[in-house]
Amino acid sequence: MVLVTSLFEKRATGLYHNTAVVFDHDGSLAGSFRKMHIPDDPGYYEKFYFTPGDLGFTPIKTSLGTLGVLVCWDQWYPEAARLMALAGAELLIYPTAIGWDPDDTLDEQQRQLDAWTTVQRGHAVANGLPVIAVNRVGFEADPSGTTAGAHFWGHSFVAGPQGEMLARAGALAELLTVTIDRRRSEKVRRIWPFLRDRRIDAYQDIVKRYRD
Repeated sequence: MVLVTSLFEKRATGLYHNTAVVFDHDGSLAGSFRKMHIPDDPGYYEKFYFTPGDLGFTPIKTSLGTLGVLVCWDQWYPEAARLMALAGAELLIYPTAIGWDPDDTLDEQQRQLDAWTTVQRGHAVANGLPVIAVNRVGFEADPSGTTAGAHFWGHSFVAGPQGEMLARAGALAELLTVTIDRRRSEKVRRIWPFLRDRRIDAYQDIVKRYRD
């Protein structure tokens, strides 16, 4: 068993990270990842607490494979998933705490949930890798009373390297057991050789904030 855990890392007084820590089967520390993208949205004022990560997009080698661990808001960025894939990740794993504003309409809630699922399945397809998305469940009130709180929507899932849904939980706490065949990535990347066909000579503008 390999455990991927989340914690509030105090690096120094006044310097904190949103960090995922991975423990290998023998209890040893396999590695850690500090969340790179820090949001500042209603109900998610993480820029007040957290410093952006500085460990880079480095996969963590374990006895069960090489894990590309990213955290929550990182899941929306294709660059993060791609860099993990290029560094040798065999699985992409996203521990997450995302939810609705209870005041959102049912249509808006569904759009947000669909977008969250779609973008991560897209990472699986674009990189030919399985994706494990684990999301919190339940309600948390806003102690400041500024917002209506957050209703974490759950729906954790595992997608295969073609984005196929291998398993999906509901909105309540649930334990899933999923078998992942990592050999499928080799087969998928042969028929969809996206890494081979990348135009690395033409992507210079990707490192700009915005192309005027």
